[in-house]
Parts: sequence; structure tokens; C-alpha cells
Amino acid sequence: MKLSNLQEGPFVWGGGGSYSQSSGRFAHTPNGNGFDEPERTVEPTWQSCGAVGKIVDRWCGLGAINHLKMVKDSAELRIAIEEVQPEKVKFQLRLGQSKPIYNAFKSIQDSPFWSNLTEPRKRIVEAQIKEAVLNGVALEDEKREKFNEIEQELEKLSQKFSENVLDATKKFEKLITDKKEIEGLPPSALGLAAQTAASKGHENASAEDGPWVITLDAPSFTPVMQHVKNRSLREEVYRAYVTRASSGDIDNSPIVAKILELRLEKAKLLGYNNYAEVSMAMKMATIRSAEELLEKVRSASWDPAVQDMEELKVFAREKGAAEADNLTHWDISFWSERLREAKYNINEEELRPYFSLPKVMDGLFSLANALFDINIEPADGLAPVWNPDVRFYCVKDSSGNPIAYFYFDPYSRPSEKRGGAWMDEVFARSRVLARDGSPVRLPVAHMVCNQTPPLGGKPSLMTFREVETVFHEFGHALQHMLTKQDEGLVAGIRGIEWDAVELPSQFMENWCYHRDTLMSIAKHYETGESLPEEVYLKLLAARTFRAGSMNLRQIRFASLDLELHTKYTPDGPESIYDIDQRVGNRTQVIPPLPEDRFLCSFSHIFAGGYAAGYYSYKWAEVLSADAFSAFEDAGLDSDKAIKETGQRFRETVLALGGGKAPLQVFVEFRGREPSPEPLLRHNGLLPIPASA
Repeated sequence: MKLSNLQEGPFVWGGGGSYSQSSGRFAHTPNGNGFDEPERTVEPTWQSCGAVGKIVDRWCGLGAINHLKMVKDSAELRIAIEEVQPEKVKFQLRLGQSKPIYNAFKSIQDSPFWSNLTEPRKRIVEAQIKEAVLNGVALEDEKREKFNEIEQELEKLSQKFSENVLDATKKFEKLITDKKEIEGLPPSALGLAAQTAASKGHENASAEDGPWVITLDAPSFTPVMQHVKNRSLREEVYRAYVTRASSGDIDNSPIVAKILELRLEKAKLLGYNNYAEVSMAMKMATIRSAEELLEKVRSASWDPAVQDMEELKVFAREKGAAEADNLTHWDISFWSERLREAKYNINEEELRPYFSLPKVMDGLFSLANALFDINIEPADGLAPVWNPDVRFYCVKDSSGNPIAYFYFDPYSRPSEKRGGAWMDEVFARSRVLARDGSPVRLPVAHMVCNQTPPLGGKPSLMTFREVETVFHEFGHALQHMLTKQDEGLVAGIRGIEWDAVELPSQFMENWCYHRDTLMSIAKHYETGESLPEEVYLKLLAARTFRAGSMNLRQIRFASLDLELHTKYTPDGPESIYDIDQRVGNRTQVIPPLPEDRFLCSFSHIFAGGYAAGYYSYKWAEVLSADAFSAFEDAGLDSDKAIKETGQRFRETVLALGGGKAPLQVFVEFRGREPSPEPLLRHNGLLPIPASA
């Protein structure tokens, strides 16, 4: 998932300032942002207005700190961010509310030469005008002052929300000394738990004899929920997870309420009824079309999800489980894994040896070569890194010329790194910002994951879900790196409507189920033995396992997001948790616990870019499933068909960036508008008629 949309990037410091890691302070030059002169001299010409991209890029120091905050958090970085944050927001508001720049863009749009502009430049002008209005450029002085106060406060609250989630995740530690308490936990998870214990001062901790420390970090939390037989331990860990950052001095409850209150006030100032309308102003969907899609998927998924639950109960009853008739949240993952193993004879943990990170990356890069005719080579040492485990790569075209670079930070570091996985830009491709005689500045990206690190001399052995995650983030990176746009503000992932930005990432996940691709990466790390054919067929069959339930989980998040940003009113009849419970009752077969405080760790919408936009995962999933169906139609067993279709995908979805409306881009690739049928077919659900 792409969690940040900051347009600045780390490690090559611009004119905005510099960061000293030793002092933990950000030094800024008051007049060093290069803004005064362009604002004073801006004219209604493309050349003049194109300087906006330069201004944004020069303010790059803050992006470095933002990135480091997510991957190498420290008290010093928090102080640095707090110190510079008002300056950052002040600059962003000044740029967004600059009437000279806004008027210049408006004049371009109204000028006789408007029709002569390229489509990417028209998109930039239109987006700049829209964004300026949404940034308050048209507000009267008093309202604009209030708007700016709200923006400053929202920035602080979002930062504090993120810090609280990280601190709450780090705070929970469950020390286990009796191995019987964690019976069922697989060797990889035992090794990680012992390694965590050693890092906490238990020097002689071992996977076999312990002690072990369980945390709420995903590589620890997930195996506990899936494999530990001790139901009371699963309950304890689950309750801790869903109540993170909801009490004491790291309680996000008031922060959530305040963020929603300020977003609503901001929307009202801009003349909108609610914040969702503000969000949708820059997206493909409308509130209505997003809600209609969510309801289509919810209704198609509900009965299968109910059947999923009944099947689990029957299975648990057959196994003599005392809780069979009262399965609840901390039972679902455990019994789902047991049922998956019984139904498909697939044990996720037993598959780990076939998915070592080096082999997965080799296979992923080979796929990129087959689809898009690019080569990816290690370039370690060419750029500084923030941790020794971080890799740096160069992407080259078929002639061997570099066209992009990217960082890859794969492993979980719960003491300093936020959870989840994401991709973001370091630099965007740009013609006007090229240096040293180069025709363009090449794009640079970073991919960040949180998978299990190497243990006991073994490489990082991945779950199949972790393999999918790497493919997902690489899809984002490909769109950023393979762009052919030279206008920086619409190159790569820039300028793409938010609800289309997940298309290439979710598209890439489909290749994890493509036989040739999967078999190329699924090699036993010790013997080199390929994944048995029958296991691959079982993985393929298991793809739709509990698809209804998995869909409902995403529908809950997306629906809750929209409800909070359309229905919630401060001091109204419903609290934030009332809304969460109401949505949960419609979207979960087992309603959330009354004490569930998932909202307090819902970073996507309170500390990321998905506010009133979480629906975009499902929106883009329709696009991505339909895009992959083009390869199915052409023939997945034909290398020639795959390469030809891959080149078409590269020249449209990956190359055009934000320079063309995403629906047009999709039609150029697919030859028609998108249909939800491929998504529902891939999920094993009944197809919905395209006209519904």
C-alpha cells in the first residue's frame, strides 16, 4: 500500500535545509525555499508556471525526515519533526494559497493557447487550480486564517497519532518461559520470539528452550493468532492488538475525534457538506459510486462469508474443540489455518523454506524482464542507506541504460520501524530538474516491508502472503520508475487519482498465482528443490479460500472510513465507536467486540493518505483484476502473448502516469471500460452483471 504522498525525497538534500543525525536538528534557511522570486515574477505562460515543480522539489529535506521517521524512529527525529513541522505546513499553505500562481494557472486555462498544450500539461494546470481551491486560495482572509490554523493542527495530530500507534505496539511484550504456553507456534516464529527476547536482555534465549517474547508486530502477532493452541494466550494478544493506543498517555481516541472534527470544519469552510466530498474532488469516484461498489461487493460476499463461518464451526466441532459453537475473533485465524491445512493439505509454515527472499527477488526481477523488457541489477554502495539490511538497485532498459533506481528495506524492526508495507518516491522523473547534462532526472523509489528477518544463519524465509506483499509494493515502484512522462508533477505515481494508484500494485499480486512465475521463485533454500506441482495446484485452489470473509474485512474498513467522513458530527447522536459498531454489524459475520478500538490504530486514514479514500483498494482491485484478465485472454501459457500484453501495459498504465485520466489510460490498455466480473471470478464469487 502507498501510505504517503509527500513529494519530497530523502538523501539528496535540496535548497530547503539540512538534517544532522548527530544533533537531531533540522536547520532551515528562512528565505532558502526559492519561493519569493517565482511568485513575484510568475506569468500566465507554461514556462513560468512550470517553476512550481522546481519549488516543490527543492523543499526535499522534510521528505527525508518523514521517511527516516517511519524506518528509523528516534526521540531525536521526533524533536526534529516537531521543530520543523510548522514551517513545513506554512510553506505548503503558502504555495497552495498563492494567488499570483493560482491566477497564472487560471489565465493559462482561459488563454487562446490552451488548446495547444499537451494533455499532461493540461492535467497539471487543472490539478493545480483544483488543489489551490481545496487549499483555501479563494477564501476570505478571516476564513483563510482559520483554515491555516486547522491545517497546522491536523498535521500535529496526525504525527501524534502515528507516534502513539508505534509506541503502543512497542509497549506490549509477553514473556513466555513455558513452551507449553505457545504450543503450535512454528519454528520460524519461535526463532523470532527468542531473538526478540535476546534483544530485551535475555542473552541465552533460544528457539528451542526460550525464553520467548511475543509482541504486536505483525511477524510475531500473526503466527500467534494462526498457530498457538493456547486459546487464552490468543485472546490476550488479540485484545491487546485491537485496543492499541486507546488508553493512558497514548490514547488516540480524542485525537481521532479531533481530526474528524477539524476535517469537517475544513470542509465547511471550503463550501462542502463533509470531508468525503473534499476528498472525492481529486478522485475518480464519487461518494455514491464508491458506496455502490462497496455494497455490490458486500452483498456478493455476505452469504459466502456466513458459509465460511459455518464451515469453521463444523470443522472445529469435528476436531472436538470446546469452543466450536462459540467461535470468536481470536479463534478465526487459528481454525482457518487448520481448515486450510485439512482442505488443501497446505501448511503455510512448511512452505516457508520454498520462499527465501533472495530467490523471490530473483524471480520477481525475471518477471519484470519478461513483461516489461527491463533488467534490475544490484547497485549497493552507490547511495547511502539507513540500515545495513537495505539494498539499492538500478533498473536498466534493454540497451543497458539506467532508467531508474530503488531502495528495498525488507525486514521488521519493531523498535524503530512502523508496521505495514509501503512504497514512496525519493525523486520523480523530470526534464526541467535534470542535472549534469542529462536529458532527464531519473526516478528513484523506496520499497519498505516488514517481513521476518534472517534467523540462525538462514535467509529470510517468507510466507506466501509476504511474497504477495513484495510483489504488491514492486507494482507501485514499477509505475513510479517506468514512467515516460517528463513533466515532474505527473510523472510516475504523481498526479494519478488516488483511487487508481493501487492498480499496478494489485495487478502484480496476480502473478504470484501464475505457474511459471511461482515455480521460478519457489525453490527450497537448502536443496534447490522446486515446489511440488501438487502443492502449486493446492495453492491455486486455496486462492478463493474464505474469499467472502476476506472481502468483508476490507469492506468494513472502507465503509467505516466513508461513514466517519460523511455521517459523523461532533457532539452528535453517534460517537466514533457507535459508527464503528454499526458498520461492523453490517460487514462482519461476528460483530466487533464492544471494547474494540481498531480506530485508534487505523493509520491509513488518520496518519496516511487514505482519509475518505480507503474504498480505493476495492475500486482499484476491479481495475487490476480486469487488467490481468487481458493476459488471461491473450494466453498465460504463451511467452509471446505475455510479452506483447506486458509491453502494452507498460506503454499505458506504467508509462502515462498522471498525464492522462486513469479511465482513459485503462481504456487504452484494455480496449473498453473496466468490469467487476474478473474480480468476482478471481474471488470465486458469483459474477455481478456489468450493468448492475
